[in-house]
Amino acid sequence: MKKFYCLLGFVFFAISLANAQKITISGNVKDAASGEVLIGANIYDKISKKGAVANQFGFYSYTTTADSVDLFFSFVGFQTQRIYMSVTKDTVINVQLAADGVLDEFVVTSDAVDPIQEITRMGTINVPIKQIKELPALLGEVDVFKVLQLLPGVQSGTEGASGLYVRGGGPDQNLILLDGVPVYNASHLFGFFSVFNADAINNVELIKGGFPSRYGGRLSSVIDVTMKEGNMQEFKGEGSIGIIASKLTLEGPIKKDKTSFILSARRTYLDILARPIIQAATSGNESVGYYFYDLNGKVNHIVNDKNRLYLSVYSGDDKAYARSRNFYVDNNQRTDYRDEFGLKWGNFISALRWNNIINSRLFANYTFTYSRYNFDLFSEYEQEVSGAGASEKRFYAERYFSGIRDWAAKADFEYVPNPDHYVRFGGNAILHRFSPGVYASESTQRDEDMVLGSEELNSTEYAFYVEDDINITSRLKANVGLHYSGFLTDGEHYRSLQPRLAARYLLDESTSIKASFVTMAQFIHLLTNAGLGLPTDLWVPATPQIGPQQSMQLALGAFKTFKGFELSAEAYYKTMDGLIEYRDGATYLNIDQDWQEKVAVGEGRSYGIELLAQKKVGRVSGWVGYTWSNTERRFDEINFGEWFPFKYDRRHDISIALTHDWKKNRDFSLVWVYGTGNAVSLPTQRYEGAFSNRWGTPMRTQIEFYESRNNFRYRAYHRLDLSFSWWKDTSWGQRKWTLGIYNAYNRLNPFFMDVGFDRSGNRKIVQYSLFPMIPSFSYSFKF
Repeated sequence: MKKFYCLLGFVFFAISLANAQKITISGNVKDAASGEVLIGANIYDKISKKGAVANQFGFYSYTTTADSVDLFFSFVGFQTQRIYMSVTKDTVINVQLAADGVLDEFVVTSDAVDPIQEITRMGTINVPIKQIKELPALLGEVDVFKVLQLLPGVQSGTEGASGLYVRGGGPDQNLILLDGVPVYNASHLFGFFSVFNADAINNVELIKGGFPSRYGGRLSSVIDVTMKEGNMQEFKGEGSIGIIASKLTLEGPIKKDKTSFILSARRTYLDILARPIIQAATSGNESVGYYFYDLNGKVNHIVNDKNRLYLSVYSGDDKAYARSRNFYVDNNQRTDYRDEFGLKWGNFISALRWNNIINSRLFANYTFTYSRYNFDLFSEYEQEVSGAGASEKRFYAERYFSGIRDWAAKADFEYVPNPDHYVRFGGNAILHRFSPGVYASESTQRDEDMVLGSEELNSTEYAFYVEDDINITSRLKANVGLHYSGFLTDGEHYRSLQPRLAARYLLDESTSIKASFVTMAQFIHLLTNAGLGLPTDLWVPATPQIGPQQSMQLALGAFKTFKGFELSAEAYYKTMDGLIEYRDGATYLNIDQDWQEKVAVGEGRSYGIELLAQKKVGRVSGWVGYTWSNTERRFDEINFGEWFPFKYDRRHDISIALTHDWKKNRDFSLVWVYGTGNAVSLPTQRYEGAFSNRWGTPMRTQIEFYESRNNFRYRAYHRLDLSFSWWKDTSWGQRKWTLGIYNAYNRLNPFFMDVGFDRSGNRKIVQYSLFPMIPSFSYSFKF
């Protein structure tokens, strides 16, 4: 710890020596129509040929020694604003940019700062919300994660699922942040949709390599999702009605230019539509249903020019259930019974944030959060027997539940002494409370309730970081940092010092090469039962017996802008240690066994090449991506200790995502994906065996031999999705209709494979498919 503080002090001392009398221009960059901050807006000084970038809260700081500046404020899809002025002292300039009426072809000029070759970070992709909303969607439900799956280096796992497997990692290795708060289960509908409502989102950023030091706690990626802040100028709303869900978003000022709010809700109605059909078929005695809902809320309050407060809340739940109620009469006794079976899971996330501009060069963000994720599997049975003037009630219930709760606080600081340094530093602490899996039952037939399973575990995680974006020369720039983290659990104290380094070198104004080296540590694990992202997955901490996960990643790439396109090619090599997986035959249902006894600990490695051509503006926008990769795992207790392909290893992956605004009020979009089939374990030989049952009777059985883990591949996966939208402006706003087709040429892609039998009784490998061609329709509106 002393070394860390010495390094931090040295960084500030070195910066202060180089920091002569300078003038700082700072402020915020916002959308003129709504007051929303423009994250990542560019500020470029034509005189010095240097600039700045607005942070996550729209704040920028630019320092110069000149007596005048010629500033250009720009953001994709907005009109560039130019400010020329003489400066003699520190000055605050708050800028509001107006949206372009029509997104014409984007022309790269020397006046603009193009992030792709200028920024130091690698493996970072920002997808405009407009593109996310326009691309075809499964059942018409726009999904952020489905779009991220189309990017190089990101895979979906199984057909239709919203899980993300980034550069060979698992879904637990993704740091998913909603307004800076980790989301532990980001899936609805058993993994087919994510919890993020696109109407409530301002910005989405994916980082899959070259992680800055301010991020930690996961190995494979960061998905940073920022909610809208609410319109400061006027009351607005939008919503949609689809096949399976509807949603409504309202936003506006509580006090104009001072306080705003946004409230967004989404709910499916599969249960409501199916209820009358099921009840009619069962004479009203049975009911089966499923639904999920999301509720996002945020209040944004400007205290004064230097202080701002935010309160954001997310709540979302899934519930699937089956209920029945009936009676029968026997020997003048009436028996009424009721039973219910179901499962439910959900997240609650809350964050209180305070932005404080300490001075024109130092920005602070303090965050206090509470979050929880719960999974609950339950069954209840109730019986009442009545007759002859007496009655008797019987009740039996059982429940399996797990979850995780977090209380956290963090402080982040950004210090911009001059355009050649951008220093970030800070720290955080998280108190985790894990419920790894508890079975409980109660019955009127027993005097005491039964409780089995793991006890609740309390753990504390903390971290400190420092990083600096340094302009070494006009062509060479580096991001250097350290992330120090620790984890206290059950008497054990794990510590990890993680150096991070990323550098870029400009070959010319539009071309650069980049390299990065990062190490990461993760102190929590996800015990996964299935690739669907089922809620039965259990979050558990590192313990004295099961250590943390660790990784190292090297990456090298080339980046270029060319006629409005952002072109990139990246190669990476990644190692992972401390991975866990259920031993053969073990599941979360082994309630009489501690989870630590059920798992094997191993390692993984992944390497590959990723190519991307992206166009963010213009009448035709989108991207084409290609990935070649290889991902393997090794566990001493599995596959004879030999390396085997990861289940979601995919050698080749191609994605094309395009949108075309072909008329003023018409747009067309398409998505085409191709991927090598996932790995699967299938038997290669079968033997006849014999054994005796418990009564001593000889029995015969068949023993299947598996040559190795994941020894076969599914057929290649490919699919075409289409979407067509048209809209009309009205006196009250805008209305829009969207027609979509998922899997347009009806490809029967493999969902899973198993051993089956043909009509003659011979064994064969059988493929099961899930989604045929599915049309969809939705109606949306804005006012």
